[in-house]
Formats: sequence, C-alpha cells, structure tokens
Amino acid sequence: MNLDCLLEIVDSKLIENQDRPLNPTEILIMRGIWKYWTYSQMAVEAGYSTGYFTNVAAPELFGRLSKVIGQRVTKKNCRMLLESYVIAQDALETTPLGTNLPESTSEVNQSEVKQKDNSPRYPSGSVPLDSKFYIERSPLEEQVYQEISKPGALIRVKAPREMGKTSLLLRIIDHANLLGYRTISLNLEQVEWGILNNLNQFLRWLCANSARLLQLQPNLDDYWDEDLGSKISSTLYFQDYLLESTDTPLVLALDEVNQIFEHPQVAKDFLPLLRSWYEEAKRLPIWQKLRLLVVHSTEIYVPLDLNQSPFNVGLPIQLDSFSEEKVQQLAQRYGLKWEDGEEIRQLMAMIGGHPALVHLALYHLSLGSISLSELLENIPNSSGIYHNHLQRHWAALKKQPELAQALDIILNTNEPVPLDPILSHKLSSMGLIKKSGSKVVAGCELYRQYFLSVFNNKGVK
Repeated sequence: MNLDCLLEIVDSKLIENQDRPLNPTEILIMRGIWKYWTYSQMAVEAGYSTGYFTNVAAPELFGRLSKVIGQRVTKKNCRMLLESYVIAQDALETTPLGTNLPESTSEVNQSEVKQKDNSPRYPSGSVPLDSKFYIERSPLEEQVYQEISKPGALIRVKAPREMGKTSLLLRIIDHANLLGYRTISLNLEQVEWGILNNLNQFLRWLCANSARLLQLQPNLDDYWDEDLGSKISSTLYFQDYLLESTDTPLVLALDEVNQIFEHPQVAKDFLPLLRSWYEEAKRLPIWQKLRLLVVHSTEIYVPLDLNQSPFNVGLPIQLDSFSEEKVQQLAQRYGLKWEDGEEIRQLMAMIGGHPALVHLALYHLSLGSISLSELLENIPNSSGIYHNHLQRHWAALKKQPELAQALDIILNTNEPVPLDPILSHKLSSMGLIKKSGSKVVAGCELYRQYFLSVFNNKGVK
C-alpha cells in the first residue's frame, strides 16, 4: 500500500477523533518503519537524539494510532496493523447490498449501509478497476494497449507521485489478462531495504516472486550459478524456465521502480539488465514473449547511464494533469452540479489539474460539509486537506537547498522566468513548476501560496 496515501487516511482519522494531524517527526517515523530503519537511523535523518525517538516521539505516535484503530500499536506491528485497518475500513464501506446483517439490524441501518455503499470513498492510492471515478486519458490508454500486444514490447510510465501511474498500470494488466496473457505484477515498495541493497538477493527475490505469481515452484538453485553471476543466472531463469513454461506472452510489470534508484550500485546493474532483456527480443524469438512494463516516479535522481538503462528505449508514457474537461467529468461523477464551469475554473486556478489534488477536493466537496469558497481559502494552510502532500514536497526541498532557492525565485514573480536546465528538470519532475516555452512558472497557485509562506517563515538557505 502506498505510504503517502495511508498517511492521508491516518490524518483524516485522527482529525475525526478530534486529534491533530501527524507532525513532520511522526511522518519521518512512519517512513522509517516502512524502510525498516532503526531509531538510530531515524535520529540521524532528523538531527535528533535516538533517545528522543525511543522515549518520546515514537511512544506518543503509537499511543495516538492505537486509539484510532483500537489495538495496541508498536514499531514491530505498526505497518501490518495500519494496512489491515485501512483494508477493513474499505471493506466496511463497500459491503454489498444483500449481505446478511445481524437480526437486530433495523431497516434504517440497512438504508445507511446502502447510502454508504453509493457514496464516494476517500480517494487514496490507485483507483480500483470497477470504480466510476477513474478518468480515462484517451487516446493514451489505446496507445498503451496496442503497444503491449507487440512482441518484446517495453513501456515506461513515468510521472510525479500521485498522478495516476498505478491506476493506469492496473488497467494495462487487466487488458493483458483479457488478451489471455500471463501477468506478473510486482511493487518494489514491498521489497525490504536489505534485499534492495544487494543485487544477488534482489534478483533472487524477483525470480522467486515471478515464479510464485505464475504458480510455479521457484527452483532457483537449478538456475543460479555463482560463477556466472546473478545477472546471467536471472536471465537464464527467465529464458529457460519462466518463458519456456508458457505458450502465451508474459507481461512483467514493475511498479515503484524508483525505489531501486535509492540504491545506485544495484540500479546500475539492474536497469541495464532490463534493457538487455528488451534487446534480446530482437535476436531470440523466446524473448519476444516478454512484455516489460516499468512504472516509476520522476522525483528521485541518481546518476544513470542513459545508454545502458531502460529509460531511453521502448514507449515512453508521461502522465500529465487533467484538463478542464476531465475535471468537469470527475465533478459530475462525484455528484456535483457544476453546470456553467465557473467552479471548475476556480478550483483549477488554485490546484491546476493534478489528479490526486482534484480527487481529494471533489471528495470533500461532495460530502457537503464545506463550500468551494471555504475549501479554496483553507487548502494552502499547513492543516488543510493537502497537509501531507505539501509536507512531502517541503521535506524534499529542505534536502536540496538549491531547488528551494530556485523555487523561491519563481514564486516571487508572476512572469515566466529562465532557469538552469538541471534545476528546471528537477522541479518539473516534482510537479512544482510548469514549463512555458524556454521559461518556467509555478505549478499552481496552491504551491505559490504555501511555499511563499513557508519560505517567509522558515527562510531559504
């Protein structure tokens, strides 16, 4: 489960319990847990003492989380309990009509279940396949569906976080299944840090999980040869075992590939390996069965040799913001009667067409508990509905002061400004700016208001 989405759900539940949202230290603890960090590693990252995390910050966080989910939360069980809790909440919200309810359940309660089932779900993570809230990006989907049917295809889906990459991935895999293809879908967020940091362990993880999803015995030792090395061993494993085992095309979909970017030594071996599998299809028919689907965020940067990585071959798919027409379609699906388009223009003037930001705004507006004017007034605040989204960007900018300084210059003018190409690429990859010819402007008014306030209060080094 995507951690950023889970953090948004946790914040919403804390607020429902009349508690405050997670603060930056607590968010760091959560991210550390997801990366299997020790408290010492968290302390180094934050610049605090280990004792502060062990004796103060973590116990307070776990106490608050325990009240939310009704079970005692510890560092060891935090991830498991929170993910189970969110899944259980989703199941409650989507209980099908006709499900047997306790005899004491009244007709009024059954009416409440029906109303809940028909109401919008809190937007978090990918949009389910059967959801009416998925907005097609035609003709992009058609282009991808055509490409996945080509022998030896490689599709690269990239965008900043929360732009809909995994939602598109689900639909590509579903389309491949409808074509009768075998599919392997792996999310690299699920790989432990120690495995990601070791090429041999990671390739064994990749091969073993691929076999598991194809309902095959792993049989790794039959193909692994220390003298040949893990790259050749994994190649032979796919060629002589996995691809030989199927008469139909095989789709290998890797989501959150950016996770491996944080391990440069492994990335420098693994990414060219993917490219080599793509190139093998040009000379060996068996590799034409393999269709590679690589999905990654554009917000992490490591020095990669573009001539050896898979990121300059195959079909590139860049996910962009929603158009005004797409936002109008989504507003209608949320039940909002915005006929003249004025509300759409007001909303997009603040947040642009960023898919996750649009979904979250429309969700809150569809509940009827807040008006559009109130929403637009409050969302740039640190306690608004975009708290986690904005905090994530601020944390990234603090680690790269040169980006913060460049963004500060951009935000302090209403005109497009020239910017160093490298800085422009990085800020654009984060979604914080937009390119206007050879110059750049702020990504949206939300970022302008929020970061100007942060820079004025905390300064930019």
